[in-house]
Amino acid sequence: MLISLECDARDCNRSDLLAMARPSRSLPEQNAQEALDARFARVRAQTLALAAPLSAEDQAIQSMPDVSPTKWHLAHTTWFFETFVLKPFAPGWRPFDEAFAFLFNSYYEAEGPRHARPKRGLLSRPPLEEVHRYRRHVDAAIAALLGKPGEHALEIASRLELGLHHEQQHQELILMDIKHIFSEHPFAPSYGAFPPAAVRDAPPLEWARFDGGLIEIGHEGEDFAFDNESPRHKVWLEPFKLATRLVTNADYLEFMGDGGYERPELWLSDGWAEIQREGWRAPLYWRRENDGDEQRLFTLAGMQPLNLAAPVCHVSYYEADAYARWAGKRLPSEAEWEVASHAAIHKGALAECGYFHPQPSAGTGLSQMIGDAWEWTQSPYTAYPGFRPGPGALGEYNGKFMCNQFVLRGGSAATPGDHIRNTYRNFFPPAARWAFSGMRLADDA
Repeated sequence: MLISLECDARDCNRSDLLAMARPSRSLPEQNAQEALDARFARVRAQTLALAAPLSAEDQAIQSMPDVSPTKWHLAHTTWFFETFVLKPFAPGWRPFDEAFAFLFNSYYEAEGPRHARPKRGLLSRPPLEEVHRYRRHVDAAIAALLGKPGEHALEIASRLELGLHHEQQHQELILMDIKHIFSEHPFAPSYGAFPPAAVRDAPPLEWARFDGGLIEIGHEGEDFAFDNESPRHKVWLEPFKLATRLVTNADYLEFMGDGGYERPELWLSDGWAEIQREGWRAPLYWRRENDGDEQRLFTLAGMQPLNLAAPVCHVSYYEADAYARWAGKRLPSEAEWEVASHAAIHKGALAECGYFHPQPSAGTGLSQMIGDAWEWTQSPYTAYPGFRPGPGALGEYNGKFMCNQFVLRGGSAATPGDHIRNTYRNFFPPAARWAFSGMRLADDA
């Protein structure tokens, strides 16, 4: 398989990045340079490893407008380094192909016109091998640039770090997107070989209580974080409770069995309209078999029996909110989630575990705050007080999406372990279901 599978869902965390650098030299800045060089090589290689089980035909398909072909992800992440690192800082840099700026720009208006997102699956050219040559060409140029540190070394390092975290976002997107693509195939193919799913009962749902008060949230310090995680600021929280584990498939089946999708009083108006329009009656990828008596689930391992103890996944914000209302609870705010996450005991599965699917909680107490499934919060995705997007095209990375989306926290079984942190703010429109999204209940104390 593409990554090490010797991993338990309770402690599958990546090694510290600095430990992966080559033997240190005498100067601290040289050590940091080597660590960045090693990280660049590792992240770029991991993207190729995720694509390795896929044929060229697999990597060209787009199954819906939100999905991108794997080939496009491979090219776009390369375009990012070419555009924001090599173009401004590599002396005499000439683009690999002038057309790629149009084909593989995602949404950066300042970088000019681009190919329409819903039509990425029509890009039969360039062929996959040309995209691989593009990656090798840009990787070699980055290595050469890192080998000659100059007056712009700090800015280059900053942009490379942003680009690597950007690529790790696309690693999860590759898995999200190929899962949706394969789910549309009549034979429900498997992406690859996987370790056996964890077999254990879900622990009882209990509640962790928090006093609230005037607290601070948001990123601070020198470690990497996206701009939307700052500035650190104060918020007031009333006393609240948070469920100690994620909502499971068994929990959600009770909601469905109680007419959850037929009761308009449980749904936000937009959510009710959405489920009527789309005909939703279960989470994405759930399938009824044997004349409707058996619920099964499409996963990256193909069709599998529904694991009742595992967290429910691939639900929209609308479904999460309706379930919480049915349970007499609510979704947490992102501030409540962040405060509570520091008290978590057990982590869930992350990408390194190799499951690429949420696993049952590994223990009692506050668990799964990091890993298994992204957790919908009730918080709209807006700017923190004092936030200002940066100048130029890179300022478009997060800020311009602060409208009509909700925040998710915590990462999933497809998120790289060294990419996620307690302050990370993911965001999707409320109807989105193809992300590895689940939910945790909250309540007033």
